[in-house]
Amino acid sequence: MPEGHTLHRLAAELTAAFAGRTVRVGSPQGRFADSAALVDGTVLEGAEAWGKHLFVGFSGDRFVHIHLGLYGKLDVHTGVDEVPGAVGQVRLRIVGPGGYADLRGATTCELVTREGRDAVVARSGPDPIRPDADPLRAWERIRRSRAPIGGLLMDQTVLAGVGNVYRAELLFRHRMHPLRPGNTLRVGQFSAMWEDLVKLMAEGVGTGRIDTVRPEHTPEAMGRAPRVDDHGGEVYVYRRTGQPCHVCGTGVRTEVLLGRNLFWCPQCQRRFRSRALE
Repeated sequence: MPEGHTLHRLAAELTAAFAGRTVRVGSPQGRFADSAALVDGTVLEGAEAWGKHLFVGFSGDRFVHIHLGLYGKLDVHTGVDEVPGAVGQVRLRIVGPGGYADLRGATTCELVTREGRDAVVARSGPDPIRPDADPLRAWERIRRSRAPIGGLLMDQTVLAGVGNVYRAELLFRHRMHPLRPGNTLRVGQFSAMWEDLVKLMAEGVGTGRIDTVRPEHTPEAMGRAPRVDDHGGEVYVYRRTGQPCHVCGTGVRTEVLLGRNLFWCPQCQRRFRSRALE
């Protein structure tokens, strides 16, 4: 499932391609046809992301709300002289001067009012990429919860946009075991993690990939081969089960939590022990 930086990149691409222009909106597949007709021939005002939710705004305070889910894909094409026929199950097509965008396989594609958009946002936690994010909202949820921090980071009502890659890498960078209860964190630890997320996810928006290793652990610095993975980017533990940790050499471990794989280094990320039990 795409993580938050991908949705912010898509929002920027849509805005650059179509904002302020009258567009044609259709549904070659047919599933979104009635809603598409309501915004067809109107001005696309811009697009924005909140976590893993994408909102494409049209005149009249109407928004196409998109959640890509596991299999969704949104392709934005610019600089074209002729728009080709739709290929495959295109649920939403936006066509403007010199470009078009096709949406396929999304979990959610719905037309909502501003109230509907705001309701989705209200259910979401703060998004580290957005300048208006309030990290204290996330901290209040975490400090009161006995749930593992590895699960809380993936809860989109706690933090918006964090997926399995950022979750695994953030915890490693802060030497925190993924099963540590949220209410055992100190505010300073959370603040450092939030600031790190802001930096890492902003870099992801800029580069289109997730790179989390520090300069001393890059392939060039360590004399190792670059990572080969369809997700791209250099990471510490994500999808590196059994491989040696870049820092200590211990084999990376994995375990399932809430239906998703956790990845961590048992040496760098020791299990938390409360001093009250010692």
